[in-house]
Amino acid sequence: MENTPQKYKGRVLFVATVESHLLNFHIPFMELLQNKGYEVHVATKLANRQQEFDDIGVVKHNVDFTRSPYSPKVFTSLFQMEKLLREVPFSLVHVHTPVAAFVTRLACQRTNTHPVLYTAHGFHFYKGAPLRNWLLYYNMEKIAAHWTDGLITINQEDYLAAKKFKLYNNGKVFYVPGVGVDINAIREKAGLVDTVKLRQSLGVGADEIVIITIAELIPRKNHEQVLEALAILKEKNFHYLIVGNGESEEKLKTRVRQLGLQDKVQFLGFRKDIPELLAASDIFVLTSKHEGLTRAIMEAMAVGLPIIATNVRGNRDLVINRENGLLVELDDIEGTTKALETLLRSPQLRKKLGSRSKELVQAYDLKNVLPMMEEIYDFYLKA
Repeated sequence: MENTPQKYKGRVLFVATVESHLLNFHIPFMELLQNKGYEVHVATKLANRQQEFDDIGVVKHNVDFTRSPYSPKVFTSLFQMEKLLREVPFSLVHVHTPVAAFVTRLACQRTNTHPVLYTAHGFHFYKGAPLRNWLLYYNMEKIAAHWTDGLITINQEDYLAAKKFKLYNNGKVFYVPGVGVDINAIREKAGLVDTVKLRQSLGVGADEIVIITIAELIPRKNHEQVLEALAILKEKNFHYLIVGNGESEEKLKTRVRQLGLQDKVQFLGFRKDIPELLAASDIFVLTSKHEGLTRAIMEAMAVGLPIIATNVRGNRDLVINRENGLLVELDDIEGTTKALETLLRSPQLRKKLGSRSKELVQAYDLKNVLPMMEEIYDFYLKA
């Protein structure tokens, strides 16, 4: 595979720790590059969604990436990436997710592979982060910046932090408003669903107010803050849907039982009908400890939902307090309870904030993000 096939201008490699990240967020950008004449490859920890890469003609490579920077698999993945980069020449390498991005950029440096683009989907060091995050992740990112030609950030706090790094060959730092959401597609799906039937299929009462969270069931998403607040409001007329899966699932289900919320809270697991579920909901809530720029909030905004979110990096880029939602402080159960109660009792306020959500989300439309990314790709592929 030393030479690029004649029908292609070159090869572009996308890298992330797990396949779901690439499949959930980067297919439009892979297709953009394919349409421009490039053969697209991915290097990731392959699992049960490999066929989706085959379906769009993407070449896949399995690499034993790990999320933990302390795992011995870091060295395994480094050797695997070096082997791939020595065997297959790439015109551009675009890396994502902190540990896989660090490992790959080190492998690129050791194999003299450039240019390298890195999208930071939310630095693990941020205002209010634990000291250990700053000691480890700040220094990882500072070091790896020396091996990076272009660094893309998706929120303002990360953009300002990245501007302080010294990049390879006086590289550039960019701000792009997230991975983009296809607003028209989301609204089309949301508009076609029979919300009455969907709510009935979920066991939701006709007059119940549906609160929804779409997020991995992991500690960073901090689902407990919502649950603790809802326990105080358990006599109110609501039904809470939690969409997603992850390592914290059993712990959260246990907490729901402890709080006496088992008749009010439903775990839906992984779902593909996100626009439809949002259309059948009344309030979107996300109490993460930190975010990059979460697409789930953008999808909820596209459907026209009011948002309750923690006042942390990423969330506050999307939610303007009392304009399209309510911001609450991290771990503030009382404030979260008041915000939920406010929206539960006021359909007029829900409608007002939801209408503003539909306006504000336009800036994050995929049709605006794609040209920005195309310009960045063209800059690095021009050689």
